[in-house]
Amino acid sequence: MDKEKNKIAKQRNVPKVVVLAEPAVIYATTDLSDSMVSIREVNNIFLSEISKKPEADMLPFEKMQMAKNGLSKKDLEALKQKASLDYDELAQMLSVTRATLINKKGEEKFSVVLSERIIAIADIYSYGVEVFGEIGLVQQWMFQSNRALGGETPFSIIDTQFGREELRNLIGRIAYGVYS
Repeated sequence: MDKEKNKIAKQRNVPKVVVLAEPAVIYATTDLSDSMVSIREVNNIFLSEISKKPEADMLPFEKMQMAKNGLSKKDLEALKQKASLDYDELAQMLSVTRATLINKKGEEKFSVVLSERIIAIADIYSYGVEVFGEIGLVQQWMFQSNRALGGETPFSIIDTQFGREELRNLIGRIAYGVYS
């Protein structure tokens, strides 16, 4: 049905408008996919300026290269600020001590293993923003118990690879309207 409406609108050259709550920006375009790319660029880049596209849209090879190059403390700070996390929460999510995160300075790089974990967390948050629409809703969801997780909070399982995979799958089910 929506595809038919889009096709008719294109034929009539009627612009489509997408309104975002955060940040409050209006995009008018004749192609909805163009505006969706713009929305993602505004909302989903959690790691500073490493990549110009959302982590959830990056190819595994791109994520692998980022991890091999190592992420800096500056990149971690960007994730921390945009996801409204503190060092204690980040340390728990990344399975490291708080001191490990705090002791790095500016452009100093984290190990490949820790960089991979940071990218994985940014990926979950990025995908969450894509599905929920804003970071505040993702943060709220992260700390609420979830029936699909046996009453656990998403935050409580994000510290392992398998937990992150389960969260990505759960967000995907939410995106497709599956009761989760």
